[in-house]
Amino acid sequence: MKGMVFTELLEMAENALGEEAMDQILAALNLESDAAYTAVGNYPCKELMQIVGAVSDYSGASVEELQRQFGAWMLRRFSQGYPDFFSSKSNVLDMLDSIENEVHVEVRKLYPDAELPQFETRRPDERSLEMTYKSSRPLVSFCRGLIEECVTHFGHAADVIVDDQSENNAGQAVFLVRMAA
Repeated sequence: MKGMVFTELLEMAENALGEEAMDQILAALNLESDAAYTAVGNYPCKELMQIVGAVSDYSGASVEELQRQFGAWMLRRFSQGYPDFFSSKSNVLDMLDSIENEVHVEVRKLYPDAELPQFETRRPDERSLEMTYKSSRPLVSFCRGLIEECVTHFGHAADVIVDDQSENNAGQAVFLVRMAA
């Protein structure tokens, strides 16, 4: 997993809990990397999950809620860092529909070794998008946070319905995003 995900998680958690708390949390974990992450490095997903679990234990927030918050954090970072992806889309459904065939194509150019999740999309009607998410990582709640924050970013009222089909520490879900009339 790309180090940028780790550095962003640590920044989000530090903003919420403080530097001293995060130092204590990280010191208590037995991480292979010793929590020395660089944005371009590659690190095992299990370390990310260890950090999320430890922050959950410290803060009292569930792992799922922390993943959702982190997904929302990352969407805000993406929209700040890559505004052209967002400004070229007329609505949230168009943006979400472009992830696999536009956004991930550009990510692979920058990071050829990135292991990205897969998104298959279909449009049941003009106000809905069904996204099937598949990943070797258990990050369905993170993905949900990204989607929910994308809805917020575009200022639409929409429902996000999740059918989590994950098994064996891998992530799979079907997200149905329905824009309000």
